Amino acid sequence: MQTFRIATIPGDGIGKEVVAAGAEVLDAVARRDGRFAMAFDFFDWGSDHYKRHGSMMPADGLGQISSHDAILFGAVGAPDVPDHVTLWGLRLAICQSFDQYANVRPTRVLPGITSPLRGVGGGELDWVIVRENSEGEYAGQGGRTHRGLPDEIATEVSIFTRSGVERIMRFAFETARSRPRKFLTVVTKSNAQRHGMVLWDEIAAEVATEFPDVTWDKMLVDAMTVRMTLQPQSLDTIVATNLHADILSDLAAALAGSIGIAPTANLNPERKFPSMFEPIHGSAFDITGKGIANPVATFWTASLMLGHLGQDDAAARLMRAVERVTRDASFHTPDLGGQATTRSVTDAVIAAINGENI
Repeated sequence: MQTFRIATIPGDGIGKEVVAAGAEVLDAVARRDGRFAMAFDFFDWGSDHYKRHGSMMPADGLGQISSHDAILFGAVGAPDVPDHVTLWGLRLAICQSFDQYANVRPTRVLPGITSPLRGVGGGELDWVIVRENSEGEYAGQGGRTHRGLPDEIATEVSIFTRSGVERIMRFAFETARSRPRKFLTVVTKSNAQRHGMVLWDEIAAEVATEFPDVTWDKMLVDAMTVRMTLQPQSLDTIVATNLHADILSDLAAALAGSIGIAPTANLNPERKFPSMFEPIHGSAFDITGKGIANPVATFWTASLMLGHLGQDDAAARLMRAVERVTRDASFHTPDLGGQATTRSVTDAVIAAINGENI
């Protein structure tokens, strides 16, 4: 029996609660499958580690997790630690060091969940957002000078490299090709950003010639928010820069019913490094410790991880269990308008996994 070693980093806030639930569900689906097992190595990195040691993770942290099969990540961020310290000290430190350049965020309306868009269900809103995850607006290039003076300067430089844009475009076209509609929308802002985003557009057109079976179009990012809201059925696979996709995927989650159900895969497609899987909802300190965090995003994320590990049957079984549970409004947490708890939803998904006859 194959055992997958998972570097498990709960992080901050509700990350600790939903990752614990995710590990339980992964154990359950592995036992139900019977052909593989999960071994979780927990790492107490995050804001508490920063307060004790002055760093979000140890100096040799990357080395500690580099040989794992995958990383299950919770959330990062705390009210009393600057956000740029928490993000760059842990999540981005892992994503960039392990070249997890393809951030994949599937979005659809799950059974039993109501979209805020009138008359929109799973058939009308079923997207995959591909986010460039290594450069662009979050490249980390820039600086500050003349601090505290009237002429203080802060620069944040967006970096677009031909190699970086080519690989994410190729990944996005391949993703679109794998889906029934074979349709890709390239998000841009080249009318105002006339260098990096024009390069983005040009490379999109070049890569498109390699995929004659994929239909594609292009949208300015501001117009894209309108299209997502008013014409969700016109979209399928979407590719955007680091910043643009970060924003659009949060909008997508809200349109699908709640950010509490939205998953993420941070992939190194070449598998030279482990990939990292996380819910996108953040640390949510306003509900931390109340036992009401929605674990569905983590369960969906866990399904993505199982697929990445080659366990397609188990991944599909987990998603069927999740959908069976979301159909029942009694298992909706407060973010979905219900009163369910993290514990009750987790127990229901495990019961659905164990009770399935397939």
